[in-house]
Amino acid sequence: MDEQIKSTLEELRGMLQADGGDLELVSIAGTTVTLKLKGACGGCPHAMATLKGGIERALRERVSPDIVVQRA
Repeated sequence: MDEQIKSTLEELRGMLQADGGDLELVSIAGTTVTLKLKGACGGCPHAMATLKGGIERALRERVSPDIVVQRA
């Protein structure tokens, strides 16, 4: 499952990079994925919406419905 998570995150990074941001995978512990948003995304007021509504949703659809994304 870790490799599926990493692969999906790599795909999603392109969208963030297009807006001047990026993400860094901090850790994967079971179904909990901890990410650090960087660049423009790091200080964006919509960062939690990006994590939960975008990244977490994509990981749940593609990898496992039990995944939880949290911000480092």
